[in-house]
Amino acid sequence: MADPVLIIGAGPVGLTMAAELARYGVPLRIIDQAAARTDKSKALVIWSRTLELLEQAGAVAPFIKNGHKLLAADMYAGAQQIGRIDFTGIRSTYAYALLLPQSKTEELLESHLEDLGVRVERQVELIDFTAAGEEVEATLRDARGAIETARANWLIGCDGAHSLVRHKLDLKFEGATLQSDFMLADVHLDGWPVPETELALYWHADGVLGAFPISPGRFRIIADVGAATGDKPQDPDLAQVQAIVEQRGPGGVTVRDPVWLSGFRINERKVTEYRKGRAFLVGDAAHVHSPAGGQGMNTGMQDAFNLAWKLAMVCHHEALPGRLLDSYSAERSAVGKKVLADAGHLTALATLRNPLAQGLRNIAGGMLMGLTKVKEAMARNFSEIAISYPDSPLNGPRVRGLSDPAPGERLPPDPDVRIGTTPKFFLHAARSAALDRLVAHHGAILAPDLRPALHANGVWMIRPDGYVAAVANADDIDPLERYLESLIQ
Repeated sequence: MADPVLIIGAGPVGLTMAAELARYGVPLRIIDQAAARTDKSKALVIWSRTLELLEQAGAVAPFIKNGHKLLAADMYAGAQQIGRIDFTGIRSTYAYALLLPQSKTEELLESHLEDLGVRVERQVELIDFTAAGEEVEATLRDARGAIETARANWLIGCDGAHSLVRHKLDLKFEGATLQSDFMLADVHLDGWPVPETELALYWHADGVLGAFPISPGRFRIIADVGAATGDKPQDPDLAQVQAIVEQRGPGGVTVRDPVWLSGFRINERKVTEYRKGRAFLVGDAAHVHSPAGGQGMNTGMQDAFNLAWKLAMVCHHEALPGRLLDSYSAERSAVGKKVLADAGHLTALATLRNPLAQGLRNIAGGMLMGLTKVKEAMARNFSEIAISYPDSPLNGPRVRGLSDPAPGERLPPDPDVRIGTTPKFFLHAARSAALDRLVAHHGAILAPDLRPALHANGVWMIRPDGYVAAVANADDIDPLERYLESLIQ
């Protein structure tokens, strides 16, 4: 008998996917060909929207305990500060960025998954698969070389930028590799003058320098080091890192005790469709982009949160797969496209080489960063609370004058309310006999408890992931009935 779900890859995205499905009671297997979790810092930033979703999953507390809060981002041109983005005004319980090495993020997610009764099967590799009819047949190989044929109803590729799942699905990974070399240095700094609750970005004539505080005294340094040379970028040594920090940074800073030194090139690539039949792509398997903004891991984890509740409803036979599962690609592909474009624009600005263009950038940047609305918009975008699904095929009816928030928009979560262990839509409304009947009729996918009304004359139906599904007048909820029926018939 086939397992409902087989997940390939146990990085942050695969672990998030597995944990959410397990929380919703969906049987699954998660495999990874690596013998152990990463020991590298890699992706550092967990943004506000991801923290909100981790809270609803009952998993956020260990992240807050172990992470380092980043309250602002400062931008400099030479010695002059030209802008500051304050994250403390973000409309979220988590009005900051949380910096945490990816190695720790994976440890916490794996512990959460184990608490839900699921263990990662390590040193198990996907060799091949076919998808036909009602199941996927996958060929797996373990560390001893033993071959296994595994069957599943659904296959989820969380296997990164070099995804075998994507390759076997023959989905084009469209985009390019930027022809610039970058260095990454996870090091300790002495004499750093910027508060360690703030990111510092320096625009210099020779290139950009970014410094992310990971923990007291420890920083992630990123800098471009010129045009790409050779087949792959060279890893920097400590002397090179020191020289670039002295040249582009605030001065008087000593670099010491490196934890990780690496060279890299930026890939900007994306598939058009995140689903093909019974297989899905999630995270870097579907999209990779510049680290500017620190949104890659967040976007992938939010892919997982988006897909998990939909797939759980289908696996529990509470909803039909068509409209619900098709919406995953429609929604998340649009988000991936925007994140890729935004990160690309930021990278292009930071790596300008023409002196005239650099001067114009610095002047324009200083003017724009002086505008409160611009800074607030940038904070919303970085934190990902601005993500919405205005064109989602899941968006239901709306009411003129009441649709704020409108279908597809995020409703900030109530920190006192945790989403349960079954994915359900829920209502913000004043109780009425009509709503009681609606809840009784659709109890499989509609939570029984009403939450406070957003407006006395309206009913807001909210998806399990906190986005508005539909809005109706309190005295005419028939559109909500028809919307729910469309998911199950």
